[in-house]
Amino acid sequence: MRYITAFIFSIAIVLAAYFLGSAYVDRANPDGKIAVTGSGSADFISDLIVWEGQFSRMNPNLKTAFDQLILDKKAVEEYLVSKGIPKENIIFNSVQTNERTENQYQNGNFVGTTFIGYELTQTVKVESSDVEMVESVSREVTELLNKGVQFNSYAPRYYYTKLADLKIEMISKATEDARLRAENIAENSGGKLGKLNDARLGVFQITGQNSGEDYSWGGSFNTSDKKKTASITMRLEYNID
Repeated sequence: MRYITAFIFSIAIVLAAYFLGSAYVDRANPDGKIAVTGSGSADFISDLIVWEGQFSRMNPNLKTAFDQLILDKKAVEEYLVSKGIPKENIIFNSVQTNERTENQYQNGNFVGTTFIGYELTQTVKVESSDVEMVESVSREVTELLNKGVQFNSYAPRYYYTKLADLKIEMISKATEDARLRAENIAENSGGKLGKLNDARLGVFQITGQNSGEDYSWGGSFNTSDKKKTASITMRLEYNID
């Protein structure tokens, strides 16, 4: 009886060791799969510039303020055309009107407001593929101050009209990079790359070159730099044969 009990106990130990070993192998590689992430990037130069500026007039008389703004609009348009910007690329937005008041105090106490005039503001926008020319104009437009125009120039925004094609190119690069990584891992582990199970596209990022700009989890889209870098990631999951 003792021998039978010992035999059964030995069989139990062997079976336990087998199942524990199998469980360890399965845990190390549960599905015989491998997941890798590849990346693709490219530098490019923007081919479209959008620049805006604003000019304004203030006068206690609304009609006088409007007449002055009309003269300023004409001066702005003539100036831009003289610098080489076609009329069809110059867009004037509607006039914005704001009543300006001034707070009044007596002995440090607020006693009300006094009307000081109507402030009329208009914005002009220029879109052009001649990036360098519009850049130059945006820097020199303060010359309008010599003509009596109160003009504020905003920083240009830069875009790329072939972004869709560039994105396809980046996806191709990221996919190839991920595939090569997966092949190397499979070969180094003594296996062979099998069927592709899943492919997931990462976030498309556009950052300024040498700007120190951080990537964003939701994707970044830089418009402040003319020279940019586009990048994207691709996650692939393969079977391992």
